[in-house]
Amino acid sequence: MAMEGVGGSGGGSSDVENDLEMKLLRDRFRLSAISIAESQANKSGMEVSNVVVACVADLAFKYTERLAKDLQLFSQHANRKSVNIEDVILSAHRNEHLSGLLRTFSNDLKAKDRQFERKRKKSDKTTV
Repeated sequence: MAMEGVGGSGGGSSDVENDLEMKLLRDRFRLSAISIAESQANKSGMEVSNVVVACVADLAFKYTERLAKDLQLFSQHANRKSVNIEDVILSAHRNEHLSGLLRTFSNDLKAKDRQFERKRKKSDKTTV
């Protein structure tokens, strides 16, 4: 989460760099959103106006900015310097379906990690 310094005061050149970085991120995000929207429209045989696609892309970027700030606050509240999966799940607490999907995804990742650890420990024992 590279949100530090955004909207902060002080260091003039740092603010300019942050503004340029944010503009670059917004432009890349917008291009990706437009590409996804066009691809989905083509798959379904629909046409979507460029104004609508641009509006959706901007809304998605603003939502993502807000989500990043929330995640940063959740991790700070837990006295951590990094965001973890629990912060992401917490951010989706108002959407039960999304929360459920994230929990399932998290549990699947944890199960795969445990399997990997067991395999690694077995291979370590055989090489000793």
